[in-house]
Amino acid sequence: MKELFETYGELLLKATLTHIFYVVVSVLIGFILGVVLGILLSRIPKFSNIIFPLLSVFQTIPGLVFIGLLFFWLGMTPLTIIIALSIYSMFPVLKNTYSGLLDVDKKYIDAARGCGMSSFQSLVKVELPLAVPSIISGLRIATIYTISWAVLASMIGLGGLGDFIYQGTSSNNNTLILLGAIPAALLAIGFGFLIDLLQKKLSMKGTKKEEQK
Repeated sequence: MKELFETYGELLLKATLTHIFYVVVSVLIGFILGVVLGILLSRIPKFSNIIFPLLSVFQTIPGLVFIGLLFFWLGMTPLTIIIALSIYSMFPVLKNTYSGLLDVDKKYIDAARGCGMSSFQSLVKVELPLAVPSIISGLRIATIYTISWAVLASMIGLGGLGDFIYQGTSSNNNTLILLGAIPAALLAIGFGFLIDLLQKKLSMKGTKKEEQK
């Protein structure tokens, strides 16, 4: 084990940090886009009958194919993988934001309007807080998926834990495969745990506000 880390330790650390960078940046961008588009679609739900089928068709495109197309356009740059991962991570957040806002009981919206709130105030102070569990659930799904999708970065020479996995599969070296797969699995568990903590913290904050009222 000691010899293994002496040989691959530095490379593994670099690959892990690169992987985390792709995940954090892509999920952050995808989350912002997903929430914004989810809010817009919830205001005009009739367009969802067009948008969501189109998104479903887009999701059938394999990630490697989409990254390959971006590679021909942008070249071997981190922007290629970030754009691809951001778009794919946006989908779960968008769907959950949209469904979470539509599932808000109308009595709360009517009560907000009865208190003189504008549509924007109702959205920010009432609807979004009530939709938080659904939105965070979308964030969790997006993050876990993105950790696995980021492995594809190595296919176009952009590093990450996929380097170990693909080198291991091409050379039939199980040790290299595990050196890439185990950290990726640990990242998924770790990020999932952090998101669960965030959801609990937001839920407790909402409960305290309700008690204060």
